Amino acid sequence: MPDPARTVENAGAAMTYCVGMVLDKGLVLMSDTRTNSGVDNISVFRKMFHWSVPGERIITIMTAGNLATTQAVISQLEERNKAPGDRRPSILEAPTMFQVATLVGKLLRDVIERRQDGGMQSEGPRFTASMIVAGQIAEMEPRLFMVYPEGNFIEASFDTPFFQIGETKYGRPILLRGYDAKMTFENAVKLMMVSFDSTLAANLSVGLPFDLMVIERDRFEPLHHKRIQNTDVYFKSISSSWSEALRQAFHSLPDYSFEDPVAPLEP
Repeated sequence: MPDPARTVENAGAAMTYCVGMVLDKGLVLMSDTRTNSGVDNISVFRKMFHWSVPGERIITIMTAGNLATTQAVISQLEERNKAPGDRRPSILEAPTMFQVATLVGKLLRDVIERRQDGGMQSEGPRFTASMIVAGQIAEMEPRLFMVYPEGNFIEASFDTPFFQIGETKYGRPILLRGYDAKMTFENAVKLMMVSFDSTLAANLSVGLPFDLMVIERDRFEPLHHKRIQNTDVYFKSISSSWSEALRQAFHSLPDYSFEDPVAPLEP
């Protein structure tokens, strides 16, 4: 007979797709909402969370991995924000975004270790999770971090200006070819939508609706925040237009021939 506790945890084991991107103008973030443990057990759960202090800071976190693990981390962050203290540091009081990422990483590692030490994980890394932490604190630069299950993290840079977590491989080539630090927010959103559409078409574990957030430099509240449903007219247009553009590009390529090309005669 299956262990009921284990069944609950497995129900939250999910792939996802989240992207965080640094531009000269600020940050653009997008996540899907699909959570599943099989093709017949699909649910919608938010994976993007944000907090702001007007005129002082904005922080956004996106999550991928075991749902029970990521929800535990987010819930503890929420509790600390409501009752901060020396023993319960809050991301709303951390002096830098680096310290925010450090706090999130330590909390993620502690949650995973508690589950492992409690004997709940004996059949593989079901409780693993990763996170993207993004935001800006007044008088500092916007920053973007990817936090690993072990609690360590890396920061976006000139050479690595965007991070992906979850099902990354299908949408990555689009981002690599299309990214430009000087691009407008609108073009960055369009690029992300193409990346998400490519991932959606290739993997059933990623699905609509998508959550989108645009954070403008020195504006400590979202410039744009939207949930993109499967009825969204613009996303449908992007999807169909991209498919047609790929077909046209394919047919414009030189034809392959089974015959070896005739080498030109040397003079």
